[in-house]
Amino acid sequence: MKRVSLIVFAILIALSSCEQQNPFGGPVYDFEGNLAKDSLIIEDYLRNNPIAGDIIRDPSGVVIIVQEEGEGSRPVSNTVVYTDYTGSLLDGSVFDTSYEAVAIENDIFQESRTYSPLVFTIPPPGVSGGNIQGFNFGFRRLRPKSKAVLLIPSPLGYRDDDDRENIPPNSVLRFDVDFRGID
Repeated sequence: MKRVSLIVFAILIALSSCEQQNPFGGPVYDFEGNLAKDSLIIEDYLRNNPIAGDIIRDPSGVVIIVQEEGEGSRPVSNTVVYTDYTGSLLDGSVFDTSYEAVAIENDIFQESRTYSPLVFTIPPPGVSGGNIQGFNFGFRRLRPKSKAVLLIPSPLGYRDDDDRENIPPNSVLRFDVDFRGID
């Protein structure tokens, strides 16, 4: 019995000394570490690139700069949101937009795409939904008809995904949004 206990103990020590893995292989994503690193990057960006407007620092890590206040109720869980947007990296390179003219101007135009406002539903807390999580946190702080800038840390964006054209892994994202309305 003692021998079995020692073997189990040795196995537990060996397993705990291994790098933590996710169930699909590879290391587990360091959400908290990347969030802390990106928070510093965002603060440095704001210091060197002042953006006019009221700054809201959401506890999630998303920074919202309200440039033009909207009106009405803020979206809650299960609210359908309509927004136009331009997504860029902090170096200014545009990677996505709902505006055809902006897509053409930035050499990201896709002829097969329809350029129109993004429509998504704010999911309940703890549910990621069909878009990047940073949108869920950011839009909960805005009123319809607002114009704002959302600075989204990588854990609430595309994380370490290396399959996205024009978006390097662990990128902080900037979205200039024109919040059209809600249902």
